[in-house]
Amino acid sequence: MAFHWQISNSSTCSLLLTQWNQTQPDLDFDAAACLFRFMLPSDTVVYVLMVVFLALSFLSVVVNGSTLFGLGHSRDLSWEPRFALLKNLILNDLLLTFTQSPTVLHCLLNRRTLAFDSWCLVQYFTGTVCILCTLLTLTFMALERYVYVCHAIRYLQIITLQRLRSIIGLIWIISLAIAVVNMVLLHMGRGTFGEATAGMLCEPDTVERHMGFPRAAAIFRKLIGVVFILGCILSYSFSYIRMYQEACNAVEPFNCVNSRARKTVLFYGSMFVVQLVPCWIKIASDGLWEMEGTVSMVISPALASSETPVPHRALPSNIAGALHISLLALILVPPCINPLIYGIRNREVREAVLRFCQLRHRIRLIPLGGGGLSAQGNRGK
Repeated sequence: MAFHWQISNSSTCSLLLTQWNQTQPDLDFDAAACLFRFMLPSDTVVYVLMVVFLALSFLSVVVNGSTLFGLGHSRDLSWEPRFALLKNLILNDLLLTFTQSPTVLHCLLNRRTLAFDSWCLVQYFTGTVCILCTLLTLTFMALERYVYVCHAIRYLQIITLQRLRSIIGLIWIISLAIAVVNMVLLHMGRGTFGEATAGMLCEPDTVERHMGFPRAAAIFRKLIGVVFILGCILSYSFSYIRMYQEACNAVEPFNCVNSRARKTVLFYGSMFVVQLVPCWIKIASDGLWEMEGTVSMVISPALASSETPVPHRALPSNIAGALHISLLALILVPPCINPLIYGIRNREVREAVLRFCQLRHRIRLIPLGGGGLSAQGNRGK
Protein backbone atom coordinates (compact mmCIF):
# COMPACT_ATOMS: atom_id res chain seq x y z
CA MET A 1 0.00 0.00 0.00
CA ALA A 2 1.39 3.37 -1.02
CA PHE A 3 1.49 6.44 1.18
CA HIS A 4 1.46 10.07 0.06
CA TRP A 5 3.80 12.48 1.83
CA GLN A 6 3.54 16.27 1.92
CA ILE A 7 6.80 17.93 0.91
CA SER A 8 7.75 20.65 3.39
CA ASN A 9 11.52 21.20 3.08
CA SER A 10 14.67 19.92 1.42
CA SER A 11 15.64 17.65 4.32
CA THR A 12 12.25 15.93 4.12
CA CYS A 13 12.81 15.47 0.38
CA SER A 14 16.19 13.83 0.88
CA LEU A 15 14.80 11.59 3.63
CA LEU A 16 11.85 10.49 1.49
CA LEU A 17 14.10 9.64 -1.44
CA THR A 18 16.35 7.58 0.81
CA GLN A 19 13.38 5.69 2.29
CA TRP A 20 11.95 5.27 -1.19
CA ASN A 21 15.09 3.49 -2.38
CA GLN A 22 15.94 1.46 0.73
CA THR A 23 13.05 0.63 3.03
CA GLN A 24 9.84 1.59 1.23
CA PRO A 25 10.14 1.09 -2.53
CA ASP A 26 6.38 1.59 -2.95
CA LEU A 27 6.39 4.98 -1.18
CA ASP A 28 4.35 7.48 -3.17
CA PHE A 29 5.18 11.19 -3.05
CA ASP A 30 5.39 14.22 -5.35
CA ALA A 31 8.89 13.95 -6.79
CA ALA A 32 8.55 17.18 -8.81
CA ALA A 33 7.62 19.20 -5.74
CA CYS A 34 10.35 17.46 -3.77
CA LEU A 35 13.08 18.32 -6.27
CA PHE A 36 11.82 21.91 -6.55
CA ARG A 37 11.94 22.34 -2.77
CA PHE A 38 15.40 20.78 -2.69
CA MET A 39 16.72 23.42 -5.16
CA LEU A 40 14.71 26.39 -3.85
CA PRO A 41 13.99 25.88 -0.14
CA SER A 42 13.23 29.58 0.37
CA ASP A 43 9.93 31.06 -0.81
CA THR A 44 11.58 34.47 -0.93
CA VAL A 45 13.95 33.30 -3.65
CA VAL A 46 11.00 31.86 -5.57
CA TYR A 47 9.15 35.19 -5.46
CA VAL A 48 12.29 37.08 -6.52
CA LEU A 49 12.79 34.74 -9.47
CA MET A 50 9.15 35.18 -10.50
CA VAL A 51 9.49 38.97 -10.47
CA VAL A 52 12.77 38.81 -12.40
CA PHE A 53 11.31 36.53 -15.06
CA LEU A 54 8.15 38.57 -15.44
CA ALA A 55 10.17 41.78 -15.77
CA LEU A 56 12.64 40.30 -18.26
CA SER A 57 9.87 38.67 -20.31
CA PHE A 58 7.87 41.91 -20.48
CA LEU A 59 10.98 43.90 -21.39
CA SER A 60 12.01 41.40 -24.05
CA VAL A 61 8.58 41.37 -25.71
CA VAL A 62 8.19 45.16 -25.62
CA VAL A 63 11.69 46.07 -26.79
CA ASN A 64 11.95 43.36 -29.44
CA GLY A 65 8.38 43.83 -30.64
CA SER A 66 8.59 47.61 -30.98
CA THR A 67 11.98 47.42 -32.71
CA LEU A 68 10.80 44.74 -35.12
CA PHE A 69 7.62 46.59 -36.09
CA GLY A 70 9.50 49.89 -36.28
CA LEU A 71 12.01 48.41 -38.74
CA GLY A 72 9.24 46.67 -40.69
CA HIS A 73 7.31 49.92 -41.18
CA SER A 74 10.40 51.89 -42.21
CA ARG A 75 11.02 51.84 -45.95
CA ASP A 76 14.44 53.43 -45.51
CA LEU A 77 15.81 50.79 -43.13
CA SER A 78 14.08 47.53 -44.05
CA TRP A 79 16.28 46.93 -47.11
CA GLU A 80 19.66 47.49 -45.40
CA PRO A 81 21.58 44.25 -44.74
CA ARG A 82 22.47 45.02 -41.11
CA PHE A 83 18.85 45.68 -40.21
CA ALA A 84 17.67 42.59 -42.07
CA LEU A 85 20.07 40.56 -39.93
CA LEU A 86 18.86 42.46 -36.86
CA LYS A 87 15.25 41.48 -37.64
CA ASN A 88 16.35 37.86 -37.87
CA LEU A 89 18.06 38.19 -34.48
CA ILE A 90 14.92 39.72 -32.98
CA LEU A 91 12.77 36.86 -34.30
CA ASN A 92 15.11 34.39 -32.57
CA ASP A 93 14.91 36.35 -29.34
CA LEU A 94 11.10 36.47 -29.40
CA LEU A 95 10.84 32.76 -30.15
CA LEU A 96 13.23 31.98 -27.29
CA THR A 97 11.27 34.22 -24.93
CA PHE A 98 7.89 32.68 -25.79
CA THR A 99 9.16 29.12 -25.25
CA GLN A 100 11.51 29.48 -22.27
CA SER A 101 9.81 32.08 -20.09
CA PRO A 102 6.32 30.48 -19.77
CA THR A 103 7.93 27.14 -18.93
CA VAL A 104 9.95 28.58 -16.06
CA LEU A 105 7.07 30.70 -14.77
CA HIS A 106 4.77 27.67 -14.78
CA CYS A 107 7.26 25.73 -12.66
CA LEU A 108 7.73 28.64 -10.25
CA LEU A 109 4.00 29.21 -9.84
CA ASN A 110 3.26 25.53 -9.19
CA ARG A 111 6.40 24.94 -7.08
CA ARG A 112 7.31 21.92 -9.20
CA THR A 113 10.16 20.99 -11.50
CA LEU A 114 9.52 20.33 -15.18
CA ALA A 115 8.20 16.93 -16.21
CA PHE A 116 10.02 15.08 -18.96
CA ASP A 117 7.36 14.92 -21.69
CA SER A 118 6.70 16.03 -25.26
CA TRP A 119 6.66 19.74 -24.33
CA CYS A 120 10.07 19.31 -22.71
CA LEU A 121 11.46 18.02 -26.02
CA VAL A 122 9.74 20.80 -27.99
CA GLN A 123 11.18 23.44 -25.68
CA TYR A 124 14.63 21.85 -25.91
CA PHE A 125 14.48 21.64 -29.72
CA THR A 126 13.30 25.24 -30.05
CA GLY A 127 15.95 26.49 -27.65
CA THR A 128 18.67 24.67 -29.59
CA VAL A 129 17.53 26.20 -32.89
CA CYS A 130 17.30 29.71 -31.39
CA ILE A 131 20.75 29.58 -29.78
CA LEU A 132 22.41 28.32 -32.96
CA CYS A 133 20.56 30.94 -35.03
CA THR A 134 21.64 33.66 -32.64
CA LEU A 135 25.31 32.67 -32.79
CA LEU A 136 25.28 32.47 -36.59
CA THR A 137 23.41 35.78 -36.91
CA LEU A 138 25.87 37.56 -34.62
CA THR A 139 28.70 36.10 -36.68
CA PHE A 140 27.32 37.44 -39.96
CA MET A 141 26.42 40.78 -38.38
CA ALA A 142 30.05 41.27 -37.34
CA LEU A 143 31.29 40.25 -40.80
CA GLU A 144 28.77 42.62 -42.44
CA ARG A 145 30.09 45.53 -40.39
CA TYR A 146 33.66 44.57 -41.32
CA VAL A 147 32.81 44.65 -45.03
CA TYR A 148 30.96 47.96 -44.58
CA VAL A 149 33.90 49.67 -42.85
CA CYS A 150 36.96 48.05 -44.41
CA HIS A 151 35.61 47.45 -47.94
CA ALA A 152 33.13 50.30 -48.28
CA ILE A 153 33.72 50.77 -52.02
CA ARG A 154 32.74 47.18 -52.83
CA TYR A 155 30.10 46.84 -50.10
CA LEU A 156 27.08 46.82 -52.42
CA GLN A 157 28.84 44.41 -54.77
CA ILE A 158 29.75 41.96 -52.01
CA ILE A 159 26.52 42.00 -50.01
CA THR A 160 23.70 41.90 -52.52
CA LEU A 161 20.04 41.34 -51.76
CA GLN A 162 20.18 37.81 -53.15
CA ARG A 163 23.22 36.91 -51.05
CA LEU A 164 21.57 38.40 -47.97
CA ARG A 165 18.49 36.22 -48.45
CA SER A 166 20.73 33.20 -48.98
CA ILE A 167 22.65 33.96 -45.77
CA ILE A 168 19.48 34.23 -43.68
CA GLY A 169 18.08 31.06 -45.22
CA LEU A 170 21.37 29.26 -44.62
CA ILE A 171 21.33 30.32 -40.97
CA TRP A 172 17.95 28.68 -40.42
CA ILE A 173 18.76 25.58 -42.48
CA ILE A 174 22.00 24.90 -40.59
CA SER A 175 20.37 25.48 -37.20
CA LEU A 176 17.38 23.25 -37.96
CA ALA A 177 19.57 20.52 -39.44
CA ILE A 178 21.85 20.41 -36.40
CA ALA A 179 18.89 20.38 -34.02
CA VAL A 180 17.24 17.53 -35.95
CA VAL A 181 20.45 15.47 -35.96
CA ASN A 182 20.83 16.06 -32.23
CA MET A 183 17.26 14.87 -31.60
CA VAL A 184 17.83 11.76 -33.72
CA LEU A 185 20.97 10.92 -31.74
CA LEU A 186 19.10 11.48 -28.48
CA HIS A 187 16.37 9.04 -29.47
CA MET A 188 18.98 6.33 -29.92
CA GLY A 189 18.71 5.93 -26.15
CA ARG A 190 15.74 4.78 -24.12
CA GLY A 191 13.54 7.63 -22.99
CA THR A 192 11.87 7.66 -19.57
CA PHE A 193 8.89 9.91 -20.19
CA GLY A 194 6.64 11.14 -17.40
CA GLU A 195 9.29 11.47 -14.72
CA ALA A 196 10.16 14.68 -12.91
CA THR A 197 13.37 16.40 -13.98
CA ALA A 198 15.84 18.12 -11.68
CA GLY A 199 15.24 21.56 -13.19
CA MET A 200 12.76 24.08 -14.57
CA LEU A 201 14.04 23.99 -18.12
CA CYS A 202 14.92 21.10 -20.38
CA GLU A 203 18.66 21.63 -20.57
CA PRO A 204 20.86 19.33 -22.65
CA ASP A 205 22.14 17.48 -19.58
CA THR A 206 18.57 16.89 -18.39
CA VAL A 207 17.40 15.54 -21.74
CA GLU A 208 20.43 13.30 -22.14
CA ARG A 209 19.96 11.89 -18.65
CA HIS A 210 16.33 10.99 -19.24
CA MET A 211 17.09 9.54 -22.67
CA GLY A 212 19.56 7.05 -21.23
CA PHE A 213 22.86 8.93 -21.64
CA PRO A 214 23.42 8.47 -25.42
CA ARG A 215 27.12 9.16 -25.78
CA ALA A 216 26.93 10.12 -29.45
CA ALA A 217 24.40 12.89 -28.73
CA ALA A 218 26.51 14.34 -25.92
CA ILE A 219 29.70 14.36 -28.01
CA PHE A 220 27.89 15.85 -31.02
CA ARG A 221 26.24 18.60 -28.93
CA LYS A 222 29.43 19.63 -27.15
CA LEU A 223 31.50 19.56 -30.33
CA ILE A 224 28.98 21.67 -32.25
CA GLY A 225 28.66 24.09 -29.32
CA VAL A 226 32.42 24.62 -29.09
CA VAL A 227 32.75 25.10 -32.86
CA PHE A 228 29.90 27.63 -33.03
CA ILE A 229 31.05 29.63 -30.00
CA LEU A 230 34.69 29.73 -31.11
CA GLY A 231 33.65 30.66 -34.65
CA CYS A 232 31.48 33.48 -33.35
CA ILE A 233 34.22 34.78 -31.05
CA LEU A 234 36.89 34.63 -33.76
CA SER A 235 34.73 36.37 -36.38
CA TYR A 236 33.67 39.03 -33.88
CA SER A 237 37.26 39.63 -32.74
CA PHE A 238 38.66 39.73 -36.28
CA SER A 239 35.95 42.08 -37.55
CA TYR A 240 36.11 44.66 -34.77
CA ILE A 241 39.90 44.60 -34.45
CA ARG A 242 40.19 45.30 -38.18
CA MET A 243 37.56 48.04 -37.96
CA TYR A 244 39.44 49.60 -35.05
CA GLN A 245 42.69 49.54 -37.02
CA GLU A 246 40.99 51.21 -39.98
CA ALA A 247 39.50 53.86 -37.71
CA CYS A 248 42.88 54.59 -36.11
CA ASN A 249 44.33 55.21 -39.54
CA ALA A 250 41.76 57.94 -40.10
CA VAL A 251 43.31 60.93 -38.30
CA GLU A 252 41.11 63.71 -36.98
CA PRO A 253 42.14 67.40 -37.01
CA PHE A 254 45.21 68.36 -34.99
CA ASN A 255 46.55 64.77 -35.37
CA CYS A 256 44.27 63.42 -32.65
CA VAL A 257 43.61 59.67 -32.69
CA ASN A 258 39.98 58.77 -33.29
CA SER A 259 38.93 57.95 -29.72
CA ARG A 260 35.34 57.31 -30.79
CA ALA A 261 36.45 54.14 -32.59
CA ARG A 262 38.08 52.87 -29.41
CA LYS A 263 34.92 53.49 -27.39
CA THR A 264 32.75 51.82 -30.03
CA VAL A 265 34.89 48.68 -30.16
CA LEU A 266 35.07 48.54 -26.35
CA PHE A 267 31.27 48.88 -26.10
CA TYR A 268 30.46 46.16 -28.62
CA GLY A 269 33.16 43.88 -27.22
CA SER A 270 31.85 44.15 -23.66
CA MET A 271 28.24 43.68 -24.80
CA PHE A 272 29.28 40.62 -26.78
CA VAL A 273 30.78 39.09 -23.64
CA VAL A 274 27.52 39.79 -21.77
CA GLN A 275 25.54 38.13 -24.57
CA LEU A 276 27.58 34.95 -24.20
CA VAL A 277 27.16 34.71 -20.41
CA PRO A 278 24.51 31.94 -20.70
CA CYS A 279 26.89 30.04 -22.98
CA TRP A 280 29.68 30.38 -20.40
CA ILE A 281 27.34 29.00 -17.73
CA LYS A 282 26.43 26.07 -19.97
CA ILE A 283 30.11 25.37 -20.60
CA ALA A 284 30.70 25.41 -16.83
CA SER A 285 27.78 23.02 -16.41
CA ASP A 286 29.30 20.67 -19.00
CA GLY A 287 32.60 20.83 -17.15
CA LEU A 288 30.81 19.93 -13.92
CA TRP A 289 29.18 17.02 -15.74
CA GLU A 290 32.59 15.64 -16.71
CA MET A 291 34.02 16.10 -13.22
CA GLU A 292 31.11 14.38 -11.52
CA GLY A 293 31.26 11.35 -13.78
CA THR A 294 28.33 9.77 -15.55
CA VAL A 295 25.70 12.26 -14.33
CA SER A 296 25.69 16.02 -13.88
CA MET A 297 23.91 15.78 -10.55
CA VAL A 298 25.50 14.30 -7.45
CA ILE A 299 23.82 11.08 -6.31
CA SER A 300 24.27 9.85 -2.74
CA PRO A 301 25.78 6.36 -2.30
CA ALA A 302 22.47 5.03 -1.01
CA LEU A 303 20.66 6.16 -4.13
CA ALA A 304 23.42 5.06 -6.45
CA SER A 305 23.24 1.51 -5.11
CA SER A 306 19.54 1.21 -5.93
CA GLU A 307 18.46 -0.85 -8.89
CA THR A 308 15.91 1.80 -9.86
CA PRO A 309 16.89 3.87 -12.95
CA VAL A 310 19.10 6.84 -12.11
CA PRO A 311 17.09 9.70 -13.72
CA HIS A 312 14.21 9.34 -11.25
CA ARG A 313 16.48 9.31 -8.22
CA ALA A 314 19.04 12.04 -9.00
CA LEU A 315 19.33 15.07 -6.72
CA PRO A 316 21.11 18.25 -7.83
CA SER A 317 24.33 19.18 -6.10
CA ASN A 318 24.82 22.67 -4.71
CA ILE A 319 27.05 23.74 -7.60
CA ALA A 320 24.81 22.21 -10.27
CA GLY A 321 21.73 23.78 -8.67
CA ALA A 322 23.41 27.19 -8.51
CA LEU A 323 24.42 26.95 -12.18
CA HIS A 324 20.88 25.97 -13.14
CA ILE A 325 19.33 28.89 -11.24
CA SER A 326 21.91 31.28 -12.72
CA LEU A 327 21.10 30.03 -16.20
CA LEU A 328 17.40 30.58 -15.54
CA ALA A 329 18.01 34.14 -14.39
CA LEU A 330 20.32 35.07 -17.29
CA ILE A 331 18.79 33.23 -20.24
CA LEU A 332 16.47 36.17 -21.02
CA VAL A 333 19.15 38.85 -20.67
CA PRO A 334 20.48 38.60 -24.28
CA PRO A 335 16.97 38.92 -25.82
CA CYS A 336 16.50 42.11 -23.79
CA ILE A 337 19.78 43.77 -24.69
CA ASN A 338 20.18 42.68 -28.33
CA PRO A 339 17.76 45.31 -29.73
CA LEU A 340 19.34 47.94 -27.48
CA ILE A 341 22.85 47.15 -28.67
CA TYR A 342 22.30 46.76 -32.40
CA GLY A 343 19.07 48.68 -32.92
CA ILE A 344 17.83 51.38 -30.60
CA ARG A 345 21.38 52.62 -30.01
CA ASN A 346 21.27 53.71 -33.66
CA ARG A 347 19.61 57.09 -34.19
CA GLU A 348 17.80 55.97 -37.35
CA VAL A 349 16.30 52.97 -35.60
CA ARG A 350 15.20 55.10 -32.65
CA GLU A 351 13.42 57.47 -35.00
CA ALA A 352 11.75 54.56 -36.82
CA VAL A 353 10.53 53.09 -33.52
CA LEU A 354 9.22 56.47 -32.37
CA ARG A 355 7.39 56.98 -35.66
CA PHE A 356 5.79 53.55 -35.29
CA CYS A 357 4.73 54.29 -31.70
CA GLN A 358 3.29 57.66 -32.72
CA LEU A 359 1.40 56.00 -35.57
CA ARG A 360 -0.11 53.46 -33.18
CA HIS A 361 -1.07 56.28 -30.82
CA ARG A 362 -2.79 58.22 -33.60
CA ILE A 363 -4.71 55.14 -34.72
CA ARG A 364 -6.03 54.69 -31.19
CA LEU A 365 -7.17 58.32 -31.09
CA ILE A 366 -9.23 58.01 -34.30
CA PRO A 367 -12.92 57.49 -33.30
CA LEU A 368 -14.92 54.61 -34.69
CA GLY A 369 -17.50 56.91 -36.22
CA GLY A 370 -16.96 59.55 -38.88
CA GLY A 371 -17.98 62.54 -36.73
CA GLY A 372 -14.55 63.21 -35.40
CA LEU A 373 -12.95 63.25 -38.84
CA SER A 374 -15.61 65.50 -40.30
CA ALA A 375 -15.27 67.88 -37.38
CA GLN A 376 -11.54 68.14 -37.97
CA GLY A 377 -12.21 68.82 -41.63
CA ASN A 378 -14.69 71.62 -40.82
CA ARG A 379 -12.20 73.21 -38.45
CA GLY A 380 -9.60 73.05 -41.18
CA LYS A 381 -11.91 74.90 -43.54
